[in-house]
Amino acid sequence: MPEKWNAVLNRVTRYLRFFFKWTALALLAGCSCGAVGALFHHAVSWSDGLFAAHGWLLYFLPAAGLCIALMYHLAGVERDRGANLVMLSLRTGDPMPHGVVPRIFTGTVLTHLCGGSAGREGAALMIGAGISAGFERLLRLNKEDAKLMTMCGMSALFSAVFGTPVTAAVFSMEVAAVGVFHYSAMYPCLMASLVGWGISSLLGTMPERMPMAAVPAGNAGNILRVAALALLCALCAILFLSVIHLASHLYQRYLPDIFLRAAAGGVLVVAVTLLLGTRDYNGAGMELAIAAVEGRAVPWAFLVKILLTALTMGAGYKGGEIVPAFFIGATLGCTVGPLLGLDAGFAACIGLIALFCGVVNCPIASIVLSVELFGGGGLWFFAVACGVSYLMSGYYSLYAEQRIIYSKLGKMEE
Repeated sequence: MPEKWNAVLNRVTRYLRFFFKWTALALLAGCSCGAVGALFHHAVSWSDGLFAAHGWLLYFLPAAGLCIALMYHLAGVERDRGANLVMLSLRTGDPMPHGVVPRIFTGTVLTHLCGGSAGREGAALMIGAGISAGFERLLRLNKEDAKLMTMCGMSALFSAVFGTPVTAAVFSMEVAAVGVFHYSAMYPCLMASLVGWGISSLLGTMPERMPMAAVPAGNAGNILRVAALALLCALCAILFLSVIHLASHLYQRYLPDIFLRAAAGGVLVVAVTLLLGTRDYNGAGMELAIAAVEGRAVPWAFLVKILLTALTMGAGYKGGEIVPAFFIGATLGCTVGPLLGLDAGFAACIGLIALFCGVVNCPIASIVLSVELFGGGGLWFFAVACGVSYLMSGYYSLYAEQRIIYSKLGKMEE
């Protein structure tokens, strides 16, 4: 009998030890990443506002690219792997390299200040993982704990910047190894994410929220229309990722010098912008994504955004492709939705979520994002769209180091 009670006591002790340990570590990650996330959010918003007020800053984009290249060159980083470093860290438990946080922070601000077509959530993931790496080294965490701490940092920073705490936690758990969901990370990631968002809110950040158009009746016809739109979004996701990877390959092949590549990329973005005669497609483009959700979009907007984002990110500018993906999905949905018999605004909402799912291969996080971003209306339509987009986007991914553990056709990968 005493042996039985000792076993029970040991089991309870292990759970309590895990609970209190990860409560403390999640609070540490949430507080630090929430504060840095708020600073990052305000810095990028200030840069976007300055560019919007002074369009001539566009002509300094090549100079900004040279500054970013010099910063990475001085750090000994000739080929930056971007968010793929985060994927590797999540799989191996090895901490992010030293100096990631100031480099990606400064590079993203410079990119936005001068009108590069880039987002900020990809940079947020790297900053969160970089801050966590400092704690991993300081506390000498083992590999498994280091992986979990990295997830906490990603969750907290993503949540602090974007204001979607549950999405941030689920995305961090789902993204590195699709098909293997780390349930043990649920509590620490949610705690870090909620604390990060709370700290960021206290420091003046506002969550991203979008108006939701009227949800159509949940009949078979509308479900089929949404599925057809999601299929088009999956094909567009493949196009987007293919153009991104092609641009990066061509830049590295014909312009192997990082300084020449950055300058040439900046010149190309300036030239395309001048040819377009508008700066609507520079920056992250969240304003035009919101306009699409409200039912307004130029038919070719998604194609222009694909081109400018590829020219920007392929040349070595910093930020990320997630918000541009929102732009592309929303404007595509707004354009083709009415042709399928869907309301333009509602189709833009579906397109935004479906294309995000197609490029990151995270259907659960995408469904949760639809709830946090749009309020939960039409959940079944978003779920269908994510299922179709995830399946039909194949093995294309925004992250080369992402691993899909189970085949999309139902078999475990060897």
